[in-house]
Amino acid sequence: MSLRVYNTLTREKEPFTPATAGEVRMYVCGVTPYDAAHIGHARCYLVFDVVVRYLRSRGYRVRYARNFTDVDDKIIARAAQRGETPRQLADRHIDVYRRDMADLGIETPTVEPKATEHITEMIGLIERLLTNGVAYVVDGNVFFEVRRYPPYGRLSGRNLDELLAGARVDVDERKRDPRDFALWKAAKPGEPSWESPWGPGRPGWHIECSAMAMRYLGESIDLHGGGEDLMFPHHECEIAQSEAATGVIFARYWLHNGMVTLGAEKMSKSLGNVLTVRSLLERHDADAIRLYLLQTHYRRQVDFSEERLREQVKPLERFRRLVDEATRLSPPEPGSDPGLAEQVASARTRFEAAMDDDFNTPQALAALFDLSSTLYAYLELVQRGERPAGPFQAGVDELWTMAGVLGFSKAGYDVRPAGAPPAPWERLVHEREEARKARDWARADALRAELERQGIVVEDTPTGPRWKKRTGG
Repeated sequence: MSLRVYNTLTREKEPFTPATAGEVRMYVCGVTPYDAAHIGHARCYLVFDVVVRYLRSRGYRVRYARNFTDVDDKIIARAAQRGETPRQLADRHIDVYRRDMADLGIETPTVEPKATEHITEMIGLIERLLTNGVAYVVDGNVFFEVRRYPPYGRLSGRNLDELLAGARVDVDERKRDPRDFALWKAAKPGEPSWESPWGPGRPGWHIECSAMAMRYLGESIDLHGGGEDLMFPHHECEIAQSEAATGVIFARYWLHNGMVTLGAEKMSKSLGNVLTVRSLLERHDADAIRLYLLQTHYRRQVDFSEERLREQVKPLERFRRLVDEATRLSPPEPGSDPGLAEQVASARTRFEAAMDDDFNTPQALAALFDLSSTLYAYLELVQRGERPAGPFQAGVDELWTMAGVLGFSKAGYDVRPAGAPPAPWERLVHEREEARKARDWARADALRAELERQGIVVEDTPTGPRWKKRTGG
């Protein structure tokens, strides 16, 4: 089965065929770093992290760009409130954001351009639009004239005659039409500004993504992604200004992820109902967050539930315990088992079919869950001496190869080797076990919490507790 993706532009699933065989050029809109990243950001960038991982697993060479909007009205206002420069505020939040994404296991894109470092490219693009007669200058401001680009609205499905100014399009009496949007904003006292042919000022929101995408990926790219809230006006404006300047298709495929809601209300900084990535990482395993979010198809909305997130620990630990068991059976024993090999191959087929169907991670995870059950059943036969361990170990490796495509890593946990000297925290493990025997559950829970703060995960088994040191995620 070939990869098919849902293209927002056509509202259909289409075969994915990049312009250059074997290569994918992909752009995803990044954050405006004026505050901490929240779970809505995590969902978006986790979704496209999986997209990139799967494309690479299919053999594509992926060049992935994700930007930082580090000059913006919100940054300027927040910096003024806190008595720092917009650059200081933005750079500080960029550092925190990068740490949050790394701790979530989200890989760094090929390039992470900042808007403030690409003003020259933006000015050049605006000049092309003026030359092409689709933009105009008023008092040092430059506006895109929407009526001169008739296809405007086709991405969001809005009728041009019905459109009003979008959420981040300045309403300005100097515009020829309220639907026109700013490409360049004349400088205001106390705000960051750069020199331009139209006087000092700064870029509008939309122009930066077009300019940076073209700088790093070319005038026509394969895949453009982002949250569905960016479809209008941001992505609509990107298409208009890019194609009006170049005369070629800006992006062949548009992918949009659904929002994260809290009590059916969109989660956003402006509404003040956010759950920050850092606060979630302080309470939950990073892979549990990933597992929770990937169990909903990326195009669907996720209504956040702390309880459902906590429930991900159990299936996650079942995956991890398979690694423990395979390690304890080392070195691999000779022997084969055609029946198990066939089941593993079937799981791989199901997994790839799911991912080829518009990155259907819920179905891909279902294939992994079923394979883990098969492996546990086989493990019992191995432990009774009725089957060789080698096929089991090979099956575990295959399961984790597929899990790795979704961003999970079995390398994130170390199992203590047999015969190793006691570790400092083993006293806490022993004390917790004694508390459990005494049915002092409050004490046992407190000790578990202390162990988790030290990066130690304890698993209770019929033969006693096992502990693992968490080294990543």
